[in-house]
Amino acid sequence: MQVSRTTVLRWILAGMIGLAEGVWPALAPLRASDLPPPLTIQFTLDRPLDAAAAPFVMASTGGLFSAEGLAVGTNVATSSADAIARVADGSSDFALVDINSLIRFRDKTGAAPVKAVFVLFNQAPYAIIARKSRGIRTLSDMQGKSLGVAEGDLSIRLWPAVAKQNGIKLSSVKQSTISAAVREPMLSAGQVDAVTGFSYLSAINLRDRGVPADDLAVLRFADYGCEAYGFAVIVSPRLAAAKPDAVKGFVRAAIGGTNLAVKDPARAAGEVASRMDGGSRDLELERLNAIIRDNILTSEVKRDGIGGIEAERFERSVDQLAEDFKFQKRPHAADIFDEAFLPPIDARLVN
Repeated sequence: MQVSRTTVLRWILAGMIGLAEGVWPALAPLRASDLPPPLTIQFTLDRPLDAAAAPFVMASTGGLFSAEGLAVGTNVATSSADAIARVADGSSDFALVDINSLIRFRDKTGAAPVKAVFVLFNQAPYAIIARKSRGIRTLSDMQGKSLGVAEGDLSIRLWPAVAKQNGIKLSSVKQSTISAAVREPMLSAGQVDAVTGFSYLSAINLRDRGVPADDLAVLRFADYGCEAYGFAVIVSPRLAAAKPDAVKGFVRAAIGGTNLAVKDPARAAGEVASRMDGGSRDLELERLNAIIRDNILTSEVKRDGIGGIEAERFERSVDQLAEDFKFQKRPHAADIFDEAFLPPIDARLVN
C-alpha cells in the first residue's frame, strides 16, 4: 500500500521495535480516523537473526515499513529451503533467502513461481576458512588438505565450479561432512585443515573463539571467480499479483534500511544485538562491516544501485551452479528475478 508523504506526516509513530522469540512486533502508529489500517506482512529469515538482517531491523526501527503502510512481523525458518517453502505455500509473504537455493527450488517439477524482487548481497558470502598454520594461504594450497563441510552448507554447492576454475582437482581434497555445531571447534582444534562457510560468520566465530586473526585464511569464492549473487528477498506470487504496491513499498523500505545500516553500522549492530539472545554489539558490528564491504557495496552496486541483477552475470552463475546440479530446465534471469518492483536506479544508490 503506497502512502503519500503528506499522509505519512500525519502519523505519530509509537513504540519500540523488539525481537522476542524470533518475532518483530509491528509498529502501532496512531492514525487519523480516515487512514486505512496498515497491511499485515509476514517476513521470514532463513536463519537466526544476525547482522545480515540489519537493513530490515533498521527499516523497522526507523519507521520505514510503517511509512509504506506495512505492519511487518518476522519469523525464523530453519534454512533457505524452509523459508522458500513458507513463501511458496503462502504462510509467509516475504523471505530473505539464498538466491541460489531459489534457483534450485524453481527447477523442481510443479514448483510455485516464487521470484526474488530485491538482492541484498550482490556477492555471495561463500568461502573456505582455513588455518595458515596448516599450510593454507591461497586456494591452490587446498590440494591434499582436509575440508570440513557442515550439513546443509550452501558454500559447497559452488565449490566444484570454483575448484575447476582454479585448476584444483576435487579428488585431491579430503572432504568430510560434519555438524554445523562443531565446524568452528574442529577447525580450531586442528581436526580439519579448513571448513566451508560464510565469510562473515565462520571467520569471525573463529576469532571469537581465540584463533589468531593472522592464522586465518579467508578464501572468498568471489575472489576466485565465483559469480553467484547471495541473499535476496523473495515474495509470495499471490501477494505480488494482488498487492504490487505493497511489494514496492517493502522493497523501498529495505533499501532505506540498507542505507541506514551503511550510514551508521554501529547503531545498526546495536539494534541487531539487542534483539538477539545474548547478542554482542561488537561481534555483530564486525560482521556487519564485513557484509557491507564484501557483500553489499560492490563495484556493481556502486555503479548500478542496490537490489538488481546483471543478466549476463546471472547466466554465468547458473553455469557455475550446473557444475554441482543437473537442471531439468536451465533457468534464465527473468525466471528467478522480477525487476518490476524496484525503484529507479537513482533511488537505489547506497552511499
